[in-house]
This record gives sequence, structure tokens and C-alpha cells, in this order.
Amino acid sequence: MIQTVNSIPAFDNKQQYSTIAAEVSEAVLEVLSSGRYIGGPLVEGLEQQLATYTNVTDCVACNSGTDALYLALRAYNIGAGDEVITTPFTFVATCEVISAVGAKPVFVDIDPATYNLDLQQVAAAVTSNTKAIIPVHLFGQPIDMTALMELAASQNLLVVEDCAQSTGAMWNNQKVGSIGHIGCFSFYPTKNLGGCGDGGAITTSNPEIAARLKLLKNHGQKSQYQYEEIGVNSRLDSIQAAILLIKLRYLDIWNQQRQQIAARYHEFLSHVPDIIIPQELPGGTGVWNQYTIRVQNGKRDLLRNKLQEKGVNTAIYYPYPLHLQPVYQSLGYQPGQLPVVEQVCHEVLSLPMFPELSEEQQQQVIYSIKEVMI
Repeated sequence: MIQTVNSIPAFDNKQQYSTIAAEVSEAVLEVLSSGRYIGGPLVEGLEQQLATYTNVTDCVACNSGTDALYLALRAYNIGAGDEVITTPFTFVATCEVISAVGAKPVFVDIDPATYNLDLQQVAAAVTSNTKAIIPVHLFGQPIDMTALMELAASQNLLVVEDCAQSTGAMWNNQKVGSIGHIGCFSFYPTKNLGGCGDGGAITTSNPEIAARLKLLKNHGQKSQYQYEEIGVNSRLDSIQAAILLIKLRYLDIWNQQRQQIAARYHEFLSHVPDIIIPQELPGGTGVWNQYTIRVQNGKRDLLRNKLQEKGVNTAIYYPYPLHLQPVYQSLGYQPGQLPVVEQVCHEVLSLPMFPELSEEQQQQVIYSIKEVMI
């Protein structure tokens, strides 16, 4: 019998901070004493290192993953009259930005094994108004980018990779964010590369797009008080850049720890009744921002409540599909129209997942699940 340890959080960034606290404190104090709090050499250094890490020529930092997506669409002139295909199983920012630029979100169903876009349905959803696809590498698992880029090329479509949950993930040994036409990253604290506040970045190997992104993120300003077009204020704080530069050095190690944790979940949960474990596609290397199981036969909430009683905290990403949300009722989607995602929303449960999760803690999670389900 597994001895119960202290309450286990679904996510814990305090442990991670404790391992790099001295480095972070020194870096933050240097920023504060410098008087340079926005932009500057730290932000430029982060952009250069992220470009190298992702294997692209350019990276443009901004103040959130949401802005990264918005700026990417703006840079490619996606707007009124255009349709953008994406998933209804994601954080609202993915489709929110489509609406923000004046385009129309088009939702298609998902693959029940990977939770990512069903590419056959993507192909069927293309119309003469379709201009772009936003695939989400959900929970850190890359979508089949080979098939997606072939589809996009055949229809002359833009591919904007939503890499918010997948920094460091790879498809056929190529980093996400370097395979589509443009990649968008979030540094929200819960991400694999998370800051101590909001932050984001956009990756591209198109120098003209990079130049336009830099213009758009800074009020459309080409030079001081000279404005080329309507932009936004989406600059990254130097303190966030300083922290992210430190964390970037550890990212691959932390991702490897996540992969080891996922492997143990795979091993011990694969034959538990009414549990479906997440799948990786051949060719994909996931980084497990979340480890999300499906709990069938209406037992999800029962399991979650029982785990809570046993000191195991979980999360539900996402309980309601976006195509049925009040904000998108005008699009006319009806219950039952995208059946896989509607079912999955009632079944998903994200287990504790962070690099510092100990083997003892994970054993408690696994034992507690088996105790309830078997």
C-alpha cells in the first residue's frame, strides 16, 4: 500500500522557483537598478536565443500569447471576410483573436486520441473564403504538421502554429513554431517556459513579416513619433525577459522530466477500467504541458471528487467547447454538430503534471486513481 504524502497540487511553480531563486533574484535586481524596464538588450537577447532554440531566423517578443496570435494574423492581413479554421477545444484566445481581426472562426472536430484537430475535417471545411488554419499543439502534443502543411500548400493557406502549451515539442525532429508559416508562444506562468507574469513571442523565418510584427507591436511606429499604421502596445517587460533567459537554459531538462512523468502515467494507467490515456502520434515528441486522461461512463466528476478527498488535485481543460459558448452563438453551431469534442469535454481530467512532481507523489496519484476505479 502506498503511504499518503502531503496534498499534491495539479501544478506547482513555487518548487521550480526555489531551484533558481538566487539566479532570478540577481537578474531582477540588475534590471531594477538599470532603469531599463521595457525592451532593451535583455528582450533582444531573449528574442535571439528563442530564434536559435526554435531554429528560425527571427523572434519577436510581445506581452502575451494572445497578442502573439493577434499580431500574427495582423501581419498576414487576415481580416474581414476571411475564414480561419481552428479547434473548439482550446483556450478562448485561439479563436478570440480571429474575431478581433474581423475574421470568422470556423470550428472543426478533434481527434479523440490526441485532442488535436481532425485534419480530414479541416480539409472538408475549406471554402473560397478560407485564408488560414490555426492548429493548437494542445497539452504539449504536436499535431501532424507534415499532413497539415501539405493540405495548406494545396489550398494556399496560411498556417499559424499555436505553440502556447508546447515550447520545445517537435514534429519529425523539427521544433514547433518553425514548421508553419509563423509560430506563437505564451510565457504565462503555467506554461513549460513560464515567466512571472504575462509574456509571449512570435517566431518566423520571413524577415518582412518580422519587421511588420515589430511595427505592429509598438503602436505602428517605424521611428519615434512616425506612425505607419494602427498598431497596439504589446512590448515585453525586461524583468520577464531576464527571468525567461534563465528558465530557457533549463527548459529541455524540465521537458525531459515531464516526459518521464508521462511515461510512468502511461505505464500504470493504461489498463485501468474506464480510463483512456492520451496518445502521441508517431513522429511527434510531446512536452506534456498537461497529462489529460479521459474518464468514461460518466465517472469523471466522481473520480475528481474522490481524488480531492485523497489530497490529489486535478484540473479540467476544457469543460465547455468553444463552438457552443455564448460568445459564438451567432455562428450557428448546434449541440451534436461536433460530437467528439462535446463528448471529450465531459470526460477530460488533467492529472498533476510539473517537472518537480516526485515519484512518491506520482505513486500516490496513481494509487488513488486505481483505488477509485478498480
